[in-house]
Amino acid sequence: MVDEAHPVVRTPKKAAIAAWIGSALEYYDFFLYASASALIFPTVFFPEGNDTAALLASLGTFGVGYLARPVGSFFMGHLGDRMGRKKVMVLTLVMMGVSTFLVGCLPGYGQVGMLAPALLVILRLIQGFSAAGEQAGANSMSFEHAEDHRRAFVTSWTLGGTQAGQILASAVFIPLAAGLSDDALYSWGWRIPFFLSGAMLIVGLLIRRYLEEPPAFAAERRRGTVARTPLRELFTHYRPQVLRVFAAALISNIGTIVAVFALTFATGDRYGIGMSKSVLLWVAAGGNGLAVLTIPLLALLSDRIGRKPVFVAGNVACAVLVALFLWSISTASVPLVVITGVLLLGVGYAATLAVWPATYAEIFPTQVRLSGMAVGTQFGFATAGLTPLITAGIAGHSPDGWMPVAVYAVVICALSSVAVLAGPETYRTPMAMLGRRTARKHDESVHA
Repeated sequence: MVDEAHPVVRTPKKAAIAAWIGSALEYYDFFLYASASALIFPTVFFPEGNDTAALLASLGTFGVGYLARPVGSFFMGHLGDRMGRKKVMVLTLVMMGVSTFLVGCLPGYGQVGMLAPALLVILRLIQGFSAAGEQAGANSMSFEHAEDHRRAFVTSWTLGGTQAGQILASAVFIPLAAGLSDDALYSWGWRIPFFLSGAMLIVGLLIRRYLEEPPAFAAERRRGTVARTPLRELFTHYRPQVLRVFAAALISNIGTIVAVFALTFATGDRYGIGMSKSVLLWVAAGGNGLAVLTIPLLALLSDRIGRKPVFVAGNVACAVLVALFLWSISTASVPLVVITGVLLLGVGYAATLAVWPATYAEIFPTQVRLSGMAVGTQFGFATAGLTPLITAGIAGHSPDGWMPVAVYAVVICALSSVAVLAGPETYRTPMAMLGRRTARKHDESVHA
């Protein structure tokens, strides 16, 4: 029924652009830490004398951010479904920007000893808490502003922004690693990218402050049907859906394998391959750059043929290409590494990124959409935070260590595919009907 007193006003372009820019800024901060944890932090924040122990400890601090994400998902999910999408999008941006800027201010191990890594862990926890609500908030905002036949395309801009942020995070270290001496890089040069987050925070806030709540959530608020306790509603009536999102979101492990393990595998002394840091940074920048172009195109394809074909095809491509990419690194062939790495990030992984925002959003009704996406994805993403430690452990110290890591990646892709195939195809379902069959039986309990 049309509410003539409150006509539906959708602003999909504005929501998509705000999601793209905000996610780019947010994930620049988050993945900047990924590059630094492999290249810089083992030397700056941990004692000398045992390079392997320092590397593992640094990768452990990277994983802490992912472990904080499930905790943050409960808070951000409740806030977004109870108070509004906009509040979450502004809060997450402030938390991420401030914590990243402060990382650049930290003293190293040589100045304050173990206090340095302790402070690093605290700031990484804040980053993870913030990231828990960023994509779910931006996806809910853009999804609920989108027209039904373009939901994947509009929501894909959030992930396009995420990839742009990763490009910046990788690219910013390229001139520093190439142009500075090791002494300059480890003393002050590494801090520059972290300080840039302060200026980027201001830009993001100026953009997001003018967003309006999407029509679907605004309508719930006018009717007084916003859930008082979204998390209780979610876990009472939508547990299977949350588990499906969790399993599908395991595909995020592929991104971490490329962003962290592959960088360590190729450049660290532990494996004896000795590739230049710049090669892997260029692979990340090139692959994510291609993904910025392919993500909206693949999303448009899913708006035409469905979510499942594109998502599963992306999983299959990831399983094949990650093995080829890691094998290429073991051969130290720069052309092979570049080709396989760029295809992995820019085509295979991009296909999953293009589709998952709409796929997960379509599982839940408006009352618990942000909570459902936040909790399901962040528990799945938390496993990606453990991946650097898991892959470093199963790879051992040999250049042939890529093989068990490739098997690990194939298993992840298989689990994600099964979760996607287990649910219904929803790309043609009107927004008003999404999640309705489950929700309407319990409609009164939402407002108890």
